[in-house]
Amino acid sequence: MRIAQASVGLVLCLVASSAPGQAQTPTPTPAAPPPASTQTPATAANVVGRVLSLEEAIGIALETAPLIQARLSDYLAAAHRVDQAFSPLLPQVSATWNAARTQSASSQERGARDPRGRATVTSIRPFQENTSAVVSLSQVIFDFGKTFASTDAARRLAEQAQEDVELQRQLITLTVKEQFININFARRLIRVQEQALERADLNLRSARGFFEVGTRPKSDVARAEVDVANARVALIQARNAERLARVALNTAMGIAADTPTEVQDNLVYQAITIDRAQLLSQALAQRPEYKQARLRVSEADARMRRAFRDFFPDVTGNAFYGGTRADLNEIWEIGLSLQWTIFDGGNRIARFRETKASVDAAAFRVKATELDISREVEQAQLNVNEAQERIGAAQTAVASAQENFRLAQGRFDAGVGTILELTDAQLFLTQAQNTEAQALADYRIFLARLERAIGRR
Repeated sequence: MRIAQASVGLVLCLVASSAPGQAQTPTPTPAAPPPASTQTPATAANVVGRVLSLEEAIGIALETAPLIQARLSDYLAAAHRVDQAFSPLLPQVSATWNAARTQSASSQERGARDPRGRATVTSIRPFQENTSAVVSLSQVIFDFGKTFASTDAARRLAEQAQEDVELQRQLITLTVKEQFININFARRLIRVQEQALERADLNLRSARGFFEVGTRPKSDVARAEVDVANARVALIQARNAERLARVALNTAMGIAADTPTEVQDNLVYQAITIDRAQLLSQALAQRPEYKQARLRVSEADARMRRAFRDFFPDVTGNAFYGGTRADLNEIWEIGLSLQWTIFDGGNRIARFRETKASVDAAAFRVKATELDISREVEQAQLNVNEAQERIGAAQTAVASAQENFRLAQGRFDAGVGTILELTDAQLFLTQAQNTEAQALADYRIFLARLERAIGRR
């Protein structure tokens, strides 16, 4: 069985975008939420009864995968923390209202000087009501950039959470592609094993016929029966592998594991052109992990600037207006306060040194991430090249094994060949077909991993 080669050019070279820039002036508005998938995928409800393409399967996964939804919620939470960090620079308004009703009593002794003739008189004063209502306003006038630094750090954390969403989408997409290919690979193995079982049954019938007429020994029949049994075992395993791959695909798409999903066959060889000079630059521009590493440097730098500004005072303006007592007589006040911690036992100095060390550590992690991405890209493209070469060799082996089996079967039917020669030829043909199917599956999976290595879905 020789697989036709479809020479479809798939150029893996994109226009490299510039690396993420340094921190900009912080604003309270977080980055825009990650865009939803532009595809219109089929929902899980109409998966049954139709054949899914790879693009449809990916669309369902991006729409329904719980892990993606969780990352989106994490991003929204981080975006709201940006507003929290910026809020101290906005006016702070509060209102209080108090009401009290009090009653007091006083005692006084009256009467003659004779102690025995004195009397104690208690007088109770009427209830008195005291009410106060105050509206207070506080505004930070100048804090030497502390709030801006905190807001910048919160923005970098939100941007990291945004890249987490894209990272999860890429990982889910890769999983869907691999399981989609595994289903087709298992189907290819099922067909190979079904053909092997048919050949083994034919050989068994021939061996029994020769044995019944006395031209072949009983051992030939026994050997043929072993081949039939082995072929059945391999067929059972291939069918189970298909079921397991379908369960994995359904789980990746976010639908019930027992859904009878049907997929299109994409186990074909498509020639591609790889621009090696562009791969690493594309990966560094598109990989979420690298963007996150650079954002961690910016976030650590913002925290260091915040720690440095803790050495300076805060200038705050405050005012209140209201009324007191039952008639709510007007009261108001305007003030200006300066708060400056002169010495706190070295806590701020230690905190500043800690954040400075964090900046250095984050910078080194950027370099480590760059090296990891470079390794992944190089390994992925080498695996793709190896699989392409292996496909050609495997197809040549299949053609040779088919011819060898045809000759061995002819010799056996003519009575000049042995059952061992025939079963060996049968085994070699099955192994060659399995190797070809494996090479095709590996090639498609390595292509998916190369796309993931350069940050593409």
